[in-house]
Amino acid sequence: MSTRGPATLRLTAAAAAFVALASIGWGPATAAPATDSQGYVDSTARCPSTSATVVFGSTDWSRVAICRSDGEYEYRGVRLRDGAKLIVAASKSGAGYTARNDGITYTVTEDSLVISAGNRVIRDEKMIDFHTAQMSEVGASPPAAETPTPTTPLPPPLPAEVGGESS
Repeated sequence: MSTRGPATLRLTAAAAAFVALASIGWGPATAAPATDSQGYVDSTARCPSTSATVVFGSTDWSRVAICRSDGEYEYRGVRLRDGAKLIVAASKSGAGYTARNDGITYTVTEDSLVISAGNRVIRDEKMIDFHTAQMSEVGASPPAAETPTPTTPLPPPLPAEVGGESS
């Protein structure tokens, strides 16, 4: 026989109903990442001040930026789960931009980031946030660099890029 009274049972039922509604009715309460004209603040998906920002965007799994300097495009991406970074040359490809690294192709459009190996799509990530540069900015030359770009290895992921579980 239960020693709980009717008030305790009602309170327990109300709490269970609240938890059930919260779990199906509310999505993640994460704020959109901070941005400026160079891309995502505190992120690898950000163009250096010596480059023009062409486009930048994010998916649920990645953040990317396409930069342009001296007529050349550069892909700057970060995987949010673990902060893995990739900075490689890119090219204009139809309505988007393509970068290649170790047999993997990264295609950025306003709709998605498609990661593929040959003809096999590994991931097709829907863009949830996408920004383009003003047309006047895209054609403009970036400011001249006063010092050469360092060739040192990339630092560890920035705080805004660390996502998943810790090891």
